[in-house]
Amino acid sequence: MICILIIEQHLKMPKKKSTSQTSIPQWIQKARAHWKYTGEKRPAFAEEPKDGQRSVWDFPRPPALEPTHKMLEVKHNNDVLAYSQRALAVLETASPPTYYVPPEDVVFQKLVPVSGKTSFCEWKGAAQYWALKTKPLQAVAWSYEKPLAPFEELKDYLAFYPQYLDCYLDQERVIPQPGGFYAGWITSDLAGPFKGEPGSSHW
Repeated sequence: MICILIIEQHLKMPKKKSTSQTSIPQWIQKARAHWKYTGEKRPAFAEEPKDGQRSVWDFPRPPALEPTHKMLEVKHNNDVLAYSQRALAVLETASPPTYYVPPEDVVFQKLVPVSGKTSFCEWKGAAQYWALKTKPLQAVAWSYEKPLAPFEELKDYLAFYPQYLDCYLDQERVIPQPGGFYAGWITSDLAGPFKGEPGSSHW
């Protein structure tokens, strides 16, 4: 979702492709150029990270992919929907990480595709949405069947909305990102403020 800042040595920055900028549709280029903050400099209103914290204002645009070995759990009414220690975190300026779970670690028997619902991310492409079989109209997760370069590694991985599910990282209960549109996972090792709060649409 957006020059590129290296946060840690294990951070996986999107690889450069031979595809020229002009080959990207103009409307996507315009969407990508919309954002004011790119992770190069924290704004004056950014919180100062405490020991052991990372500032979401140091995350880059374009976003970065970061492998994580944290224990990730997604549940609904104590029913496990996903369990993984090999998720990919998408890090983008001003937002808490969004975690994508490999399909092998998702209990698809408890999910169904949401018919007729889609959206388009200027970085990752067209999304497919998933719901609980018990609530087939409420999207609780999404995936990318054909993600844009350089995010091909996210193909068929699922990201879950902590607004509607019980989500945990290393047994810490996740706080949902503010607002109903974004689905970042807020944990105690992050410093904000976070995109999604009132007045933050331009972040």
